[in-house]
Amino acid sequence: MFYGLNKFIKKLLPKRLFYRSLLIVAVPIIGLQLTISIVFFDSLWIKTNKGMTNSVVSEIFTFTEAYKNEKDYNKQKLTDLYYQNFRLSINYLENEKLSKNVSERWYSPMDRTLRRELKNKFKYYWFDTLSYKETVDLKIKYQDGILQFLIPKDRITNSSARLFGLWITLPAFLLIFIAIIFLKNQTRPIISLARASEKFGRGEDVEEFRPSGALEIRQAGYEFDKMRKRITRHLNQRSEMLSGISHDLRTPLTRIKLQLAFIKDKEISKKLSNDVTEMEKMLNEYLQFASSSSAEKTETFDLSDLLESTVIKYERKEITTDIPERVFLDGRKNLIERCFNNLIDNSIKYSTSILISLKKSANSIIIIIDDDGPGIPENERENVLKPFYKIDKSRSDSKSSVGLGLSIASDIIRSHGGNISLERSPTNGLRVTIFLPF
Repeated sequence: MFYGLNKFIKKLLPKRLFYRSLLIVAVPIIGLQLTISIVFFDSLWIKTNKGMTNSVVSEIFTFTEAYKNEKDYNKQKLTDLYYQNFRLSINYLENEKLSKNVSERWYSPMDRTLRRELKNKFKYYWFDTLSYKETVDLKIKYQDGILQFLIPKDRITNSSARLFGLWITLPAFLLIFIAIIFLKNQTRPIISLARASEKFGRGEDVEEFRPSGALEIRQAGYEFDKMRKRITRHLNQRSEMLSGISHDLRTPLTRIKLQLAFIKDKEISKKLSNDVTEMEKMLNEYLQFASSSSAEKTETFDLSDLLESTVIKYERKEITTDIPERVFLDGRKNLIERCFNNLIDNSIKYSTSILISLKKSANSIIIIIDDDGPGIPENERENVLKPFYKIDKSRSDSKSSVGLGLSIASDIIRSHGGNISLERSPTNGLRVTIFLPF
């Protein structure tokens, strides 16, 4: 039960640190203001209004009792006396009846208090608090007519309530506004660190990162910068080593080619020449793998156009495309093109029919390459994306392959923040699905 409740509360909470921090600051302030307001309105304002209304109704009741026993001359004098001392404008409307139209507001504290006090003193009455801005119109049945009382509103309600509410609300908003400014300054370094990490995770070049903010955030920034430099140095060393080895091996291969030209036995020469050609292809794959993480600048380009132009270069009828719309992507164009080339080369090598489709979902670009080849067993689909991995099946029977084509394609896609998956195609071949964020 508690686990489910905890999970439900987590769903309601905001996901971003800034809004969570703002919630921590704002909720106590708002809670305090609400508590003060409730205490004020309950113990002070409502009770004060009740006392003021009770006093006015008692004065009116006293007037009606005295009015019955006075002569006409004294009645007018009594009316004038009440106007001078209590600011009650009183008129006797002979032969008039109380209105049946009720204009009371059930949600108004002033109307509720006045109605409650009048019920205790009078049986028949009617009042209107809306027609006049500063006055309450009260009518009470008296003999054959009605007594009309025009009561100033400040005599039955405290006018300082709105001012008090303003003084409560403004400081609360001011404190929340100041908190927003401070929280923005505190979360900005965290956002900068997250963006730099995301950019570095995609393989993009991160400009000189300057940690800022609180001591803990600054320390995390320094550690990230050290880690980034170590990883970059390691990747550069790996690429330089593979590139150096591949270049160094080209020299003896070139000498072997020259020496093969002087061998008189053509059959032996042809076999050795084929082995040298295969070694050259393997070296080219090594070089391509070493340069797959090259520092290419990110740009916005037409992914649909790039895919179509890549297919056109092959000039093969067995390759068909389904690209219904223009899709633009922020990325490294040459690396994406190399990825397409590797995947298409792989499909051409083992199939006779290839379908390439492109579509866009709510938050990602989806590229699907289907072929009718022998496919890859399900238990080997994750392994073939690893560098230098080969399976002893029909898709890797070429001696010149070192198992880097799919690995390079996967590395390029993941460096763009995407993902690549292998499945069975509708024609029982291989389906390569690429997901790229945009």
